[in-house]
Amino acid sequence: MLWFFLVLLVILVAATYFLFRVEDLSHLDIQHQPFRGGPPSEEHRYVIGRIRELGQSSRGLRGKARLYALRQHMDTLSEGLSLESEFRPVTHPRGEWVIAPGVDTRRRVLYIHGGAWAAGSPKSHRAITDRFSRIANAAVFAVDYRLMPEHRYMDGVRDCRKAYRWILEHGPDGEEPVSCLIIAGDSAGGSHTLGLLGWIKHKGLRQADAAIAICPSTDLTLTAPSNRANIQTDPLLGPAFGGLSKVPLPVIWWVTLAAFRVSPLSPIASPLRGDLHDLPPILIHASDSEMLLDNARRYAAKAQSEGSPVTLHTWSGMVHVWHIFVPNLPEAEEAFEDIQAFLQEVESGQPVQEVRLAQS
Repeated sequence: MLWFFLVLLVILVAATYFLFRVEDLSHLDIQHQPFRGGPPSEEHRYVIGRIRELGQSSRGLRGKARLYALRQHMDTLSEGLSLESEFRPVTHPRGEWVIAPGVDTRRRVLYIHGGAWAAGSPKSHRAITDRFSRIANAAVFAVDYRLMPEHRYMDGVRDCRKAYRWILEHGPDGEEPVSCLIIAGDSAGGSHTLGLLGWIKHKGLRQADAAIAICPSTDLTLTAPSNRANIQTDPLLGPAFGGLSKVPLPVIWWVTLAAFRVSPLSPIASPLRGDLHDLPPILIHASDSEMLLDNARRYAAKAQSEGSPVTLHTWSGMVHVWHIFVPNLPEAEEAFEDIQAFLQEVESGQPVQEVRLAQS
């Protein structure tokens, strides 16, 4: 019996070695000075309170009940805000148009919400999509992609791809070719955003004019230093995922493969691991206190080294995806002003990477 377990262990170690040959990307861990430094504003205390409410909404619950409570609470995040846009539901593909008054509907934003691929919805992110419609002078399509665990990870990926193909030729009022197209997303949706750019390039489709990734997940191998170093300073992701720091990485990789049915080394799940040359201008935002900080840093550094115009701006002490607390958080207002400036630079034809890095 002992020999059996020893042989099994050898097979498992060998399989781990061959399936998960993880390239060391520590050379990409380049430090950046915060784009917006200094202590958080007083309003950030309100945000921390909202984060605590989010955790309390599912306290004492387990399994699906906990997940459903989290989803329901997330859908209340934009309630009570004065939103200017019209919200128009769409069935095929599933999602909603977000249309600020007077925008050019030939200009479009595909927005992909976050929520760890298991929560979130177009409704939960209306504060963000409403603001995007206004600053981009565009109709925003917030795709309601299928979530785990009811669906497979790839089902959500396919929904985003379908939405992209559709938005190329369809606006809020029917068939109408697009004149300017932007892809944006936060957290898990930021991962889908960056992964979608590679798929578009591979398929030879019309590429997006620009992309914005807000606090994106870029690497499911969890090998970036901040995945562990920032657990205590991340009030949102720390309590939810900090326990993973006690689990050996090979175990996490096997669990990820089983749950996602996609290898954590695949560019579909980990855009950082893909080919990052010949991408459109990309702006990435991250907080220097969140667990995903080095995911953003590594992606920006690798993409820049491969010749793509990618810019990273970091804020000091912000919660993960602080943008969702606009207009109540001054730093969220600053973030959208930065996004608007980035989009204006893209349209003016300026060398975005050089300009934005100079400001950082």
